[in-house]
Amino acid sequence: MSYLNPSTGSGSRTSRMTFEFGRTYVVRPKGKHQATIVWLHGLGDNGSSWSQLLESLPLPNIKWICPTAPTRPVAILGGFPCTAWFDVGELSDDGPDDFEGLDASVAHIANLLSTEPADVKLGIGGFSMGAATALYSATCFAQGKYGNGNTYPVNLRAIIGLSGWLPGSRNVRNKIEGSLEAARRASSLPILLCHGSCDEVVPYKYGERSTLVLNSAGFRNLAFKKYDGLGHYTVPREMDEVCHWLNARLVLEGCR
Repeated sequence: MSYLNPSTGSGSRTSRMTFEFGRTYVVRPKGKHQATIVWLHGLGDNGSSWSQLLESLPLPNIKWICPTAPTRPVAILGGFPCTAWFDVGELSDDGPDDFEGLDASVAHIANLLSTEPADVKLGIGGFSMGAATALYSATCFAQGKYGNGNTYPVNLRAIIGLSGWLPGSRNVRNKIEGSLEAARRASSLPILLCHGSCDEVVPYKYGERSTLVLNSAGFRNLAFKKYDGLGHYTVPREMDEVCHWLNARLVLEGCR
C-alpha cells in the first residue's frame, strides 16, 4: 500500500513524497471482538514476527493488526535502506525529527483503524521505533491533527511503547497546553511505557525522559515500568505486564 504525504506546504520538496508500506498481518480475535490494536515493529523488522508473539497472548478479545513499514534509507545506518516508520539519525535531544515520515506512518495506522467497528476500542503499540511512532500518534490524537495540520480521525483508547522514545519531544508541551481540548484528550489517554535499564540501542534515559515530557505536557494517565538488566528486547514478564495493563484499561471480558 502506498501513501502520498498530504503536506499542504506550498512548493515543499516533501509534498510529493510517496511511501510504500509492506504487508499487513492480522491476528483475529479468538473471542468476542472488543478491541483492535495496531502493533508496530522495530527498525528493520516486519509485521510477521510480532504477529506470531501477539497471537500467543491470553487476550482472546483483541484483534491485532501488524503492518510492515516502508523500506527507506535510514540515516543511523549510513543511508542503508531497510524497513523504518520514519528516518532517524543518532538519538539526541537536539537532533532533527522526520515529521514527514512520522505523519505518513501515523496516517497509515489511522487508516487501518478507521474501518474497525464503532463499538470496538482502538489502540496503538510498538517496539523501539514502533513505540516511538505510537507515542507520536498519541500526541497527534491529543492535538486532533497531524504535524502537517490535517485532522487526526481516530479515537484512541490505549498506547503502549516498549523500548522506545518520543519524537518531537521539544515542542509537545507547548502544543498541548495551547488547547483545552488537547489537554483533555491528553489527560484521558492511557499510556504504558516499558524500558530495560541495560538497553544498548535506545538508552534507558530516553524512555525515562519521554515519560517526564509526556507527563509535563498533560498525559496524566501514564505508567512507566523499568526492567532491571533488560536490553533491547522483550521478555515474558514484560508481555505479562502488557496483558494485565490492557485488560485493566480496556476491561476485556474473558481475559485471564
